[in-house]
Amino acid sequence: MSKGKRFKRMDDSLYGIRNKNAEMVVGTFIANSRGFGFVEVEGRDEDIFIPEEYVHGAFNSDTVEVEIVSKSTGKREEGRIRNILVRGIEEVIGTYQGEKNFGFVIPDNNKIINDIFVPLEHRGKAVTGDKVVVKLTDYGNGIEHRKPEGKIIEVIGNINDPGVDILSIVKGFDIPSEFPEKVINQANRCPDTISEADMLGRQDLRDVQMVTIDSEDAKDLDDAVSLTVDSEGLYHLGVHIADVTNYVQENSALDREARNRGTSVYLVDRVIPMLPHRLSNGICSLNHGEDRLALSCLMTIDKNGGIIDHDIVESVINVNERMSYTSVNKILELKDAEEIEKYKDLVPMFEDMAKLSLILREKREKKGAIDFDFPETKIILNEQGDPLEILPRDRNVATRLIEDFMLAANETVAEHFFYLQSPFVYRIHEQPDPDKISSLNAFVANFGYHVRTRKDTGVKPKELQSLLKKIQGSKEEPVICKMALRSMMQAKYSTECTGHFGLAFDYYCHFTSPIRRYPDLQIHRIIKDHLRGRMNAEKAAHYEEILTEVAKHSSETERRAEEAERETDKLKKAQYMEKHVGEKFEGIISGVTAWGMFVELDNSCEGVIRAASMLDDYYEYDEEHMKLFGTSTGKEYSIGDKVEIKVLAADRLTRTIDFRLVNEDEEDGEDNDFVAFSDARKIAENKANKIRKIISDSLNDDYSSEGSETKETSKKKKGKKAKADKKEKFDVSMTGRKVYKVHKYKKSATSKAARSIQKKKKKR
Repeated sequence: MSKGKRFKRMDDSLYGIRNKNAEMVVGTFIANSRGFGFVEVEGRDEDIFIPEEYVHGAFNSDTVEVEIVSKSTGKREEGRIRNILVRGIEEVIGTYQGEKNFGFVIPDNNKIINDIFVPLEHRGKAVTGDKVVVKLTDYGNGIEHRKPEGKIIEVIGNINDPGVDILSIVKGFDIPSEFPEKVINQANRCPDTISEADMLGRQDLRDVQMVTIDSEDAKDLDDAVSLTVDSEGLYHLGVHIADVTNYVQENSALDREARNRGTSVYLVDRVIPMLPHRLSNGICSLNHGEDRLALSCLMTIDKNGGIIDHDIVESVINVNERMSYTSVNKILELKDAEEIEKYKDLVPMFEDMAKLSLILREKREKKGAIDFDFPETKIILNEQGDPLEILPRDRNVATRLIEDFMLAANETVAEHFFYLQSPFVYRIHEQPDPDKISSLNAFVANFGYHVRTRKDTGVKPKELQSLLKKIQGSKEEPVICKMALRSMMQAKYSTECTGHFGLAFDYYCHFTSPIRRYPDLQIHRIIKDHLRGRMNAEKAAHYEEILTEVAKHSSETERRAEEAERETDKLKKAQYMEKHVGEKFEGIISGVTAWGMFVELDNSCEGVIRAASMLDDYYEYDEEHMKLFGTSTGKEYSIGDKVEIKVLAADRLTRTIDFRLVNEDEEDGEDNDFVAFSDARKIAENKANKIRKIISDSLNDDYSSEGSETKETSKKKKGKKAKADKKEKFDVSMTGRKVYKVHKYKKSATSKAARSIQKKKKKR
């Protein structure tokens, strides 16, 4: 958790005399679990390498002052940290381990190398096995062999409790999960229905036939669509978006909290909303049969997909039907007679929507829009948070038509306000870096493909689109798609309209999801100020002042949400594969490196095969062609190859899955099962072993207490069965893993505070 604003100056007597002629730079320290790190400096192409002996107590994400100790001579520059200017971390998430007179917190973050010492008086209500938030009171000193110290400020829950694993990740990313009382109170004061006064001055569209189309479990419905076709064959598309700004006033408690959160976060077992459910699922949700306030983008579209006219209005709407993607797909794609009969009044509109969706998509395709159609999965959990199955997410005609209509509305709104020269927040996707495109070209050349580029303008979207079409259906398609995606810049929010490379749009914004994205909420305010004639010089100056920070913060919170989502998926996928250790699967090689390769299974779980565990030959890495080849057998393993693997190990604590190749001549029962760990992985394993020991002791304590209770109640058989059931559950959760003894800290490793406590107790 990063909240820090702590200033620290180093003692030159400890870290060596400063070279007065050396270059000094300021940057952000990025730690590595092996002790060394890098410093990112704005404006420099390459990071500065910091050897372990020169880290000098810096933590990951600290702002540091670095002395350059060796200039680049073909290799990366090296430096030594001289000063820690701003602490990037003040709070750490981890597992508490109590000793007799003190305790330690084992950090979840592998970039925090040392455990955090906790004096007895600072442990709060934590007991061994609790996931906790510890506030750092002392960052320690490597040279003096003094560990970081902290004070426990929150107990998240016991490590064995359902949901605590996910909540720990949420806390680790500093994602707010609870709303302050002031925000809840303000949300509770919002009405349940709209009044006649709310409707004044708005265009009444309640008689227009419209629907919401979303997933079955969605509750925050922020967009509705309508469509008619006139006698001239022109399509009149309406995209109607919930008017959230009517209830979230600028700089109110609700607004400040929404701005801080930036976005709703969708995790495997929960949604952390940007706005309280009272709003997101209530008055702001476009529930069918209820009058709702909206901002409507009304577009007239010709048969070629050209938007020949548009109007953006404040409206009042009433949704006719709440549809799901599944139902609309049944009507349009599967021609399901029962579903067609059920929604017969809406079927003609759905059919017109499908036609218009295709027209809009073909138009985007002609412009060069790039469509990375990666398969997505959904992890199904039981009430205890255990993964039951991993299912593919369907991308069907219904999901595509909503996507096409939202893109059209977002583009229309962005272009409208660009020409008004209004302060605005755009969604931009910049031109790819030429060096990355060169690397992509070198890679695809191995498969006989080429991406055309120009020195003056770089690559065009159409060239990448052409590449994706050529590889469609080939074995190398998944990996080339991934490499092409990695070669592109990340989309972000900006006050400058520079276009969207991936969509091949000159103008683009996010207008359609104000319930779950703050930039959408922000531009709704700007739109309403224009519509109501309030956009004067003073108001424009106000927006000019705040929008740059809004765009920057929204981009950062979006990245944070994506990373949290990835980590929770990795956790649950590893937990799912724990049940399949020892089983064999077919997979596709998704990555090749000098030390091994990655294999992705059909269920989207990805594991690693270490070259050291490939015993049939000695394998070398061909970097140019990104493949491993056996020096004796001549066997080759390249990206996209199908292989059979055996699951060696899976671990939710390290969020890793290990495979090995199944050889054709391998006999059943032959034991080649061992995992070769890298140095970084060994560090993660050592930390995980400590936590496994804590889990084991915690569960054994439960068994003991349960056993004693059953004796007191003379129910020995039931007690034994319950104990056996729990033991079995533990064995399954730890499949394929040894439990090592936890490290015991000596008194010499404790701080002055702990020794002081010990002396006082002896005196007593």
